[in-house]
Amino acid sequence: MAYNVAVMLVDRIIIVGLGLMGGSLARALRNEVFTIIGVDSDLETRQTAIASGVVAAVADDLAAVIIRPTDLVILATPVRTILAQIAALPTVAPRGCMVLDLGSTKTEICAAMDGLPESFQAIGGHPMCGREVGGFANSSADLFRGQNFLLVETGRTTPTVRRVVVQLIQAAGAQPVLIDAARHDAVVAAVSHVPYLAAALLMQQAAETAVTTPEIWNIAASGFRDTSRLAGSNPTMMRDIVLTNRDVIAEQLLVYRGHLDALLAMLDDADRLAAWMQQQQEAHAAYRSLKANNADFTTNL
Repeated sequence: MAYNVAVMLVDRIIIVGLGLMGGSLARALRNEVFTIIGVDSDLETRQTAIASGVVAAVADDLAAVIIRPTDLVILATPVRTILAQIAALPTVAPRGCMVLDLGSTKTEICAAMDGLPESFQAIGGHPMCGREVGGFANSSADLFRGQNFLLVETGRTTPTVRRVVVQLIQAAGAQPVLIDAARHDAVVAAVSHVPYLAAALLMQQAAETAVTTPEIWNIAASGFRDTSRLAGSNPTMMRDIVLTNRDVIAEQLLVYRGHLDALLAMLDDADRLAAWMQQQQEAHAAYRSLKANNADFTTNL
């Protein structure tokens, strides 16, 4: 890709957390012009990342890295860890730097970024992609390709950091989309956080059934596999997501409970049940059609 002056202001990219997201971003950018430094607390992850050539150097803690004002620090850890790392940035990077996070909730993170000293340039991020399995071993250079990468501006967002991050996102194959923090958290609660909890409850119910009916696992096929997939997500990551978006998720769960009550009432009304199912099939078809035309999504950038 052709880099402009803004992007060339970045000397190094420091990715904190080399799991699925951080590792995939490191892989996606490894052939670009930047020096990539990885930070991860897990020794095996550090050894694998350096041996594979995905990163030029590794450290076990961000405080062990000398951070320059021209560095871009990418925080790719669980949300509450990101919050702690933002709070520590003025100490570990006293001269400031550019900052991007990959957290799945944005209100608390962006508020924390607002409190950074003026020497920092910070923008919130959330790539809308993932897998139910995590870790560096499952990371892929293609994870972001063709996916939306949501960006949330903060009080520390400058035109420079926005241009730098947008071009990095595009280099990884994703499409940057600007959104505000509150709207982000409301939308992802509906299409990501509540679906995870629903899948987890489905898994709980099946596991409870298996106590008296163990053959359930042999009988279960692709329908159960697909609808329960999100239950395999990293529990630490998901706990932090739920705790930092709990109010919006609680509202969505109350709505979901209302829909469950309505569904129970339909079970004795064949015509009403059929009409409801037809409506949801049509809604699903409309969703799939809209996703197929994702290139028309307004980026606001």
